[in-house]
Amino acid sequence: MSQSPSGGDWVLLGPAANVPRNGHASFEAAGRFVAVYDVQGELYAIEDVCTHDGEPLADAPVEPASADDLASGATGPVVICPRHGARFCLKSGAVLSPPAYEPVTCFATRVTAGELWALLPA
Repeated sequence: MSQSPSGGDWVLLGPAANVPRNGHASFEAAGRFVAVYDVQGELYAIEDVCTHDGEPLADAPVEPASADDLASGATGPVVICPRHGARFCLKSGAVLSPPAYEPVTCFATRVTAGELWALLPA
């Protein structure tokens, strides 16, 4: 773990190879569950919980933002809660459709020497 100047800690999640290309993986670190998605080689990390009902999102489908998603504030790919269909932007965490009304928490990621790290709040 290392301190970030922005206030938070870089926490080791595990080997970056655990996140398959165009796939996802779930990690537990520093008391949080973190879902990490590889979308065409770009990594996105969010807190692994739907803000509507607490359902895990790690196994949820991911798709490109639709025109409606973009109009609702999406700035990147979208994850869809498998339970009730709430949609969240993976890049910003923005909630894009009900039944959720609160965004998901996003975390910065980095890969160093093959290890995946996430910047988690202190």
